[in-house]
Amino acid sequence: MTSTPSHTPAPEPTTPSLEELEAQERRLVFRRFTHEDAWALGSLLVEMARERQAPVAIDIHRAGQQLFHAALPGSAPDNDAWIARKRRVVERYGCASYLVGARHRAKGTTFEESSRLDPDTYAAHGGSFPITVEGAGVIGAVTVSGLPQLQDHRMVVEALTRFLDADTV
Repeated sequence: MTSTPSHTPAPEPTTPSLEELEAQERRLVFRRFTHEDAWALGSLLVEMARERQAPVAIDIHRAGQQLFHAALPGSAPDNDAWIARKRRVVERYGCASYLVGARHRAKGTTFEESSRLDPDTYAAHGGSFPITVEGAGVIGAVTVSGLPQLQDHRMVVEALTRFLDADTV
């Protein structure tokens, strides 16, 4: 008698530590960030989302100007509202929206409870990551909305990693 192997579901992805999130920000820094870079990075995110059939909206802002926006099938107007709220967290705190939320959770509270900011204006949920340029600091944000927050965050980090790795070749 042969036994049938049991199917074990893949483990849930682990939540990154504060140290891992902070290391991502130190590593994912641009030498420069132009309109063409915004288009290329946004297009890479669209390509990744299409491959995964991810129902997301994608946005790139620099210095208060929207340089790229795409809404893929399955996304909704609410995704644009989430993008704006997550991007405002990056603009205010100078770091990833997921990291801001994680720092509050590490203190045993939530961003909504302790920041005293309007939750209709700010959302410390994953998906918005600072565009940091060497010698200039944070100049903008790249944001994805439509997946669970950790997946939004990871999609942006993966795209930034691929984009910056290709730029150094």
